Amino acid sequence: MTAPDPDPNIVSRPFPNAEVPVPPARPVRRITALVLSGFLWGCSQLPSGESPAPVEPAAIAFLDTLQQRTFGYFWQLSDPRTGLTPDRAPTRSFASIAAVGFALTAYPVGAERGYVTRTQAAERVLTTLKFFWNAPQGPEPSGRTGHQGFFYHFLDMETGTRFETVELSTIDTALLLGGALFCQMYFDGSGETEVAIRAYVDSIYGRVDWTWAQPRPPLVTMGWYPEQGFHHLDWRGYNEAMLLYVLALGSPTHPIGDGAWEAWSSTYTWGTFEGREQVGFAPLFGHQYSHVWIDFRGIRDAYMRGRGIDYFENARRATLSQRDYGARNPDGWRAYSDSIWGWTASDGPADATLTLDGRERRFFTYRARGISYNEVTDDGTIVPTAAGGSIPFAPRETIGALMAMRRTYGEPLFSTYGFLDAFNPTFLADVPLQHGRLVPGVAWFDTDYLGIDQGPILLMAENYRSELIWKYMRRHPAIIRGLRRAGFSGGWLDQAAPTP
Repeated sequence: MTAPDPDPNIVSRPFPNAEVPVPPARPVRRITALVLSGFLWGCSQLPSGESPAPVEPAAIAFLDTLQQRTFGYFWQLSDPRTGLTPDRAPTRSFASIAAVGFALTAYPVGAERGYVTRTQAAERVLTTLKFFWNAPQGPEPSGRTGHQGFFYHFLDMETGTRFETVELSTIDTALLLGGALFCQMYFDGSGETEVAIRAYVDSIYGRVDWTWAQPRPPLVTMGWYPEQGFHHLDWRGYNEAMLLYVLALGSPTHPIGDGAWEAWSSTYTWGTFEGREQVGFAPLFGHQYSHVWIDFRGIRDAYMRGRGIDYFENARRATLSQRDYGARNPDGWRAYSDSIWGWTASDGPADATLTLDGRERRFFTYRARGISYNEVTDDGTIVPTAAGGSIPFAPRETIGALMAMRRTYGEPLFSTYGFLDAFNPTFLADVPLQHGRLVPGVAWFDTDYLGIDQGPILLMAENYRSELIWKYMRRHPAIIRGLRRAGFSGGWLDQAAPTP
């Protein structure tokens, strides 16, 4: 079935006065060393004793290059007819709805930085939103893009419908919505395209039935399959689902009930890793994804008030703990140091156990790699997005690591769209590879870029440099409402406008 045209009145509109004059075009940011002095390395969340070094002009140039190349992944590879973004490239792949969420968020960044015009960005966003609104929804196992307002994790790049037998994904739908809601706030003009963007986002977000996705309330399920029903697991513990719960609590049409955030956060674990107390989640993407769209600086829920920190500080601790683990290198992996480090979900060289230098080593292909007090999944594979997606949390350490990776490994690691997904300096065995390539005597290098890893690099670099995404999302009624219903208070949230 095909959805009707979007109803602009489906939810309370964040922009009721569509007839207001179009604001003047935003100038491209030409960020200079003078403007950034004391800021590029700086961070208000850094405690005394960990003050950053002065700004380096080379770091500014590096971030300019990194962001522009990474933006190219989304702009050049997303299908201009549908807005669908490939899960990976250049290997031919299905579309990832999470990658589409990162792409939607990337387009305004490209407009602000002058990679594309505002008009071009708005047109691409509108094309994407129209596709997702009109794509067929329903309980049938094939020929559908989603059900109950949610979308399947992966979609066929040609047909835009469910890829094979993947699940209807609540978290990937949330990541898609994060991008859509940011576009709704950013494209605030009165022209036809920007008005339509806001209306389509209203309709897409308002259609999502979060209460349907609660077979075991108050928690939200991880997914649903038409063949077998709901996934047997719910979203528990600290991870990337912070965004999901905020959006579900903030929904103006199908909000989940009170108690969901408390039930979810009650499953956290607290421990110490590399000398830093923190809520643990081993892969860094769990500390990064929600922070792309929500500024957690200075706001706290009941759990974090009890610990005396906020989620931003927690992510900073997790990032620096990984850096310190790399410097310590307890398992003796090749090339680890305080400037070559970073672990999160990524590609890897092979599913194999090899004896190297008299020591048995286990390697993996795609894996949720990560380092924390509650889990160490490490096969010598280093993942650039682990540092790149954490730039705002620890700018000196993360930007320094990214620059060191590029300087050390060059084109095999840093190419057309910025950083390839992963590399492994320990894996030097001359064995058949399932993926990537081996540079003899140097490392195994991935030959693919992954959309869900490209996104955090580009977008967290932008949040660090200009707070672009954060400052718009701090005004979105759904984000404000969701955070308040979750029990957050303090900082910018106390100054935000009331919501219905």
